[in-house]
Amino acid sequence: MYYIEFGHNWLLYIMAFATSFGISLLLTPWAKIISIKIGAIDKSDKERSMHKKPIPRCGGIAIFLGFMVTMGILLFFLPEIRTLEFAGFIVGAFIVVVLGILDDVHDLPAHLKFAIQIVAALVVVFTGTRIEFINWPFQEVFETVSVPITIFWIVGMTNAVNFIDGVDGLAAGVTTIAVIFLMVLCILTGSPLAVVFAATLAGSCLGFLPRNFSPAEVIMGDTGATFLGYILAVSSIIGVFKGYALFSVLIIMMAMALPIFDMAFVTLRRLTSGKNPMNADRGHLHHKLIDLGYSHKQTVVIMYVISTVCGGIAIIIAVQDIRILIISLVLLFVLFSIIYAYRKRLGGDSNGK
Repeated sequence: MYYIEFGHNWLLYIMAFATSFGISLLLTPWAKIISIKIGAIDKSDKERSMHKKPIPRCGGIAIFLGFMVTMGILLFFLPEIRTLEFAGFIVGAFIVVVLGILDDVHDLPAHLKFAIQIVAALVVVFTGTRIEFINWPFQEVFETVSVPITIFWIVGMTNAVNFIDGVDGLAAGVTTIAVIFLMVLCILTGSPLAVVFAATLAGSCLGFLPRNFSPAEVIMGDTGATFLGYILAVSSIIGVFKGYALFSVLIIMMAMALPIFDMAFVTLRRLTSGKNPMNADRGHLHHKLIDLGYSHKQTVVIMYVISTVCGGIAIIIAVQDIRILIISLVLLFVLFSIIYAYRKRLGGDSNGK
């Protein structure tokens, strides 16, 4: 059983969340304008498009800046992030985001995106961040393959979040749910640095959500979706994977089960059908739910519930204490209620901004 360590700097965590939330909230309309100017538009005539009219698709810039500006501020408060390891993490993030912007504008080939994502993962690995199975009986065996396992995890999660980014509010909401549970797990088992990452990412996602709920006025595109997956992957390595047994790996995979399952299922189906696993189609779980007759909003709620259940199971496995699960669920309820209320207040003038 794990216990909360009260030596954490709770004020710093709150500051990280509030700062990234505010920046993302303020910059989302600006990201919408930038998307239009650079031609990053999701066309409604695409087979997979869920929108009835063209919509700006580079809103992920606001999420990225919310996260990065907050990290820049935290440099003055956290000496732990003034390291080569953190520098590699930042460089990898810039690679992923620049790639995402180019893809949102030009629809890059899948194999090119995959290759560049591997480069970003290599930067992270060779600056000191990697999965280490210290408590596993076959320690020496796993140490020899820690690099490819880490690259697989980073690239896999980068694409997993991107795979579920097909319905308004889905990727940002599911990521927020996963990262809230990840933050709790990192408080219990990991480093304060990973908690800061998680709190900052949660704030960035929630700041973007009011203008991304259906009907969305801007979507995050590959810029935001791949960035979210990348941050989730690296944060989980720093916070839970690093220095813990294989059991911790399974816990984190449960907390992020929905995007992982969707990616695995779609990839397997495409391979068995003789298709390129990187070529997009309408075979994702959210597409299936909509084809069954559920509305966009109902589909998002269903997948939010699935993500919450999976994260709750992970918390129960990790802490064996129902009180921690209740705290996590209350936190999620409060945060999403605030966003819902803000969205309602945004109301009729949202399309004009």
